[in-house]
Amino acid sequence: MENPKLIPMVDLKKELEILKPIIISDIAEVLDSGTYILGKKGEQFEKRLADYVGTTCAVGVANGTDALYLALKALDIKPGDEVITTPFTFFATGEAIAQVGAKPVFVDIDEESYNIDPTKIEEVVSPKTKAIIVVHLFGRVAKMNEILRIAQAWKIKVIEDACQAIGTEYEGRRAGAIGDIGCFSFFPSKSLGAFGDAGAVVTNNQDLYEKVCELRNHGSTTKYAHESIGINSRLDEIQAAILLTKLNYLDIFLHKRKEIARRYTEQLHREVKAPPIVETREHTFHQYCIKVDRREELAVYLKNKGISSAVYYPIPLHLQEAFHYLHYKGGDFPIAEKTAKHILALPISPELSIEQQNKIIAAVRTFFKTGREEPTEA
Repeated sequence: MENPKLIPMVDLKKELEILKPIIISDIAEVLDSGTYILGKKGEQFEKRLADYVGTTCAVGVANGTDALYLALKALDIKPGDEVITTPFTFFATGEAIAQVGAKPVFVDIDEESYNIDPTKIEEVVSPKTKAIIVVHLFGRVAKMNEILRIAQAWKIKVIEDACQAIGTEYEGRRAGAIGDIGCFSFFPSKSLGAFGDAGAVVTNNQDLYEKVCELRNHGSTTKYAHESIGINSRLDEIQAAILLTKLNYLDIFLHKRKEIARRYTEQLHREVKAPPIVETREHTFHQYCIKVDRREELAVYLKNKGISSAVYYPIPLHLQEAFHYLHYKGGDFPIAEKTAKHILALPISPELSIEQQNKIIAAVRTFFKTGREEPTEA
């Protein structure tokens, strides 16, 4: 059980305190309606999400993993196909590829951004390559111009795993709206989080939109008539209502994340390898990750000081037992493997107070025995 005295990675309780009266009213409205699946709230949220992201279409689904799976299915990715992606991501990215029967093909990451390295993609493209899943990790957008150029040259589809990057922008376009199809997770700890599992698929392609709508509802567009084999992955009305309200506050929360990240980097860059300070929204800091030696020691030290930390992600996908059948081995993707051994996430909740920020900064400094002054008030 988590120590209640620890500064949490994300403070969902404080967030709820801010929004609780509105959220309770939203839930009551859904309960009074008597419609709990595929109702007005879901339709309203899909329209609002599409407008926010900058696509013509959005489809609410049960979770982010299903969003990836449905995107692959809508693109007709099937057994025998290959899908390129990064080994440094949450398991769901590779899992969805395997679930449709395709083969995940990994490419190492860029050392600075932790996203897939475009310069290495064409080395693994083959006649079987049908798509690439680009992960905008920790809220930082990948190098999409280079990736789109490669995709166009080789005629492969681009799926954006934007589960950690809602609101992130790249040259005036938002994550999820840049490739052929985009996927979002609204897991409670995400920058836009539901009160349970939830997700969405977005696209500018009407045919893909209609296919995802069909697939998420048992392959059906007309009740009891099924055109294809789909799954049950529908965003429920209560989660849609909650997300509708929270979407109104998302830009405020993203701005707060950037402010905290800036302060961390300004005051910790001498002690650790910290993320860059960004003036645009190319990074929205779903996670604030530093790279350090003696990571485990630092994590224990922080915990003893009442501060949470987390490792995203300790085992790259190519070294996961579940992907043993792909015959990758240690050393195949050295940058991902090195990063997995040294990365550590610090609390980045939008509700993090200046006092809490000071405590975190001071603890990291003290661990590295800098002997510098305590952090100054912002």
